[in-house]
Amino acid sequence: MTPEQITNQFSLKGSVQSVKPFGTGLINTTYKVKTQEEDAPNYLLQIINHHIFQNVPELTRNIKRVTSHIRKKLEEQNVEDIDRRVLTPIDTIDGKGYFKDEEGNYWRMFLFIEDARSYDQLTNRKQAEAGGRAFGQFQKLVSDLPGDPLYPVIPGFHDTEMRINNFKKRVNEDPVGRLKEVGEEVDFLMERSEEYKKVVQMGREGKIPERIVHQDTKFNNVLLDENDEVLCVIDLDTVMPGYVCYDIGDAIRNGANTGKEDDPNLDNVSINMDLYEGFIKGFLQETKEILTPVEKDTLAFGAKLLTYEQAVRFLDDYIDGDKYYKTESPDHNLIRARAQIKLLKSMEENWANMQQIVEKQ
Repeated sequence: MTPEQITNQFSLKGSVQSVKPFGTGLINTTYKVKTQEEDAPNYLLQIINHHIFQNVPELTRNIKRVTSHIRKKLEEQNVEDIDRRVLTPIDTIDGKGYFKDEEGNYWRMFLFIEDARSYDQLTNRKQAEAGGRAFGQFQKLVSDLPGDPLYPVIPGFHDTEMRINNFKKRVNEDPVGRLKEVGEEVDFLMERSEEYKKVVQMGREGKIPERIVHQDTKFNNVLLDENDEVLCVIDLDTVMPGYVCYDIGDAIRNGANTGKEDDPNLDNVSINMDLYEGFIKGFLQETKEILTPVEKDTLAFGAKLLTYEQAVRFLDDYIDGDKYYKTESPDHNLIRARAQIKLLKSMEENWANMQQIVEKQ
């Protein structure tokens, strides 16, 4: 079925004028659905990557629960223009949140949020604070979601202990004979392995609460208005149980790096402390009243944790023969791993300052 035919399966207002590819997402395939009538909204149509998100019904239920709760909270706060402040899922004509076509593809639809913009990279402190506020507001809004825990759509997504154990197994097996090239990198990561198991262990011991966390806190998942003020957080596929430091960590690893994730020139790679401080300030403005003291103590560590975890994952995949990540060259995963290690070293050099920035907020 064509995207145009798929739109007939959803409860739309107005008549469809056009369906065109939209955005640059790497996981799901997205289209903008434009309607003919001036008073009818436009829509966002997506094919869900069900190879990554294998339980589409539970994924859909997670998103509906989260967006419905946020909408209710915003209504209680008398927030205006709510359709731009939270994603709005659109049901199919038979009342489901997704449609499965005869080829086995899963489709879903949201209201299109008009006059919104996003940026792929943090470039200044104002943007960093906005990003921190956006994910902090999200954390605050979902902190009292009633009912059972959300479904873990990707089990063990940030279980660093599991990632380390898998990595050790790969090193022992050396399946494609690449271990001899990466001894220094393996030693660096192995020496730190016990330190980076501690967040999972703290959660297991009840020292930090399991919360609903976004788990994909790139800045391009924040929608801003024409004045670069926060509208809402998008891309809710990985919203599931986890620990709050995961969201800080992923945001800093992605957004406060002076280089690229796969920068071959390691001299370019370090932590931008101004962007780091801006994000922490924005996040804690929104969340300081709901976080426990022990949780707050994990925030700076989260940046190191997610950088370490990603270095492990890139190097694991390189040793395994590049089976998971798409690569553009035979050494692409190794370049990525080395860039993450360099970023982690920069964080270690700035560690005392990183902690102080969290403490003073």
